[in-house]
Amino acid sequence: MINIGWIGCGTHARQMLLPQMGRNDINIAALCDRDGDALKKTATEYGVEHLTDDFQELIRTPGLDAIGMAVGPELHRVATLAALEAGLPVFMEKPPAATAAGALEIAQASEKAGKPVMVGFMKRYSTGNKIAMNILKGDAFGDVLGITGAYMTAPTYFKGEVDYTGFYLHHCVHYMDLIPWFAGEDFGDMQVRSISPEPGKLLLHLNFTTEGGKIGNIVMGTVQSRGTPMEEIRIMGDHARIHVDNIINVALYRDPPFKAADPAAVLDPACDTLSWTPNFTAAANEDHKGYAALLADVAAVLKGESRDVPDIGDGVRAMERLERMISQIDA
Repeated sequence: MINIGWIGCGTHARQMLLPQMGRNDINIAALCDRDGDALKKTATEYGVEHLTDDFQELIRTPGLDAIGMAVGPELHRVATLAALEAGLPVFMEKPPAATAAGALEIAQASEKAGKPVMVGFMKRYSTGNKIAMNILKGDAFGDVLGITGAYMTAPTYFKGEVDYTGFYLHHCVHYMDLIPWFAGEDFGDMQVRSISPEPGKLLLHLNFTTEGGKIGNIVMGTVQSRGTPMEEIRIMGDHARIHVDNIINVALYRDPPFKAADPAAVLDPACDTLSWTPNFTAAANEDHKGYAALLADVAAVLKGESRDVPDIGDGVRAMERLERMISQIDA
């Protein structure tokens, strides 16, 4: 059993992250939050007795094996540095810091301490994206030539004076990790176009060429309702392509013959389109967003196993790409 000290008792932590602990043999041994009501409510929900509003005090709790957190970007940085100084591995939600420089500081501290820092890029674990990556890893698809993706949201980050920082750090950073992960290589050239119909509403098109010559476009913005499907991925190969819609609908297109002139036409599993959609009526505890699978891998690493979990190095690279994008928007 892994004893974890957890920082941050907001809705996201309570509903998406903390429920994964017990199922992965992680005991929530201590909790920290400055909001006393949220702290007490979370403690009641998960049966935690050791409570504090000071993350430094939480890190000093005897018997901890790891620290987890879902708080703000700057607190991610300072609390992770403190945990590493105490010799404790860390899982944190994204973003790892408010800046790429802050993320790099964590990476250097992680290497010095010899302790892993894992980052919550759960988009890699979303069911549709995971299926797509497994197809790409196989021999049949061939080389990726291009990738397009759209990841939208509503103008919910803004109250009063418009500040897109939250949109960049909590929304856009996901695709700064996900799209290069699919491509298998980093962005080379990047060009950004933007339009803003009114303050708080922003639409971005990020065109890129990867270091190996793959091309693509990422569409992100705050001009759609969160009540509609928000994501789509298109991965283009040579006579093959993968579509992932809303992280739960996957289609693999190949190179089938025309059907109309063939009286014996059938659906051929070797070349016709394959598709998958989950059964939401099944009585199964499935998390297609990816948090359950991500935390299962995090738990395995904390137990000493080897898993390909997004780490602080991935966080540094995602933040560097994000800052390159932002610099072109602000120019």
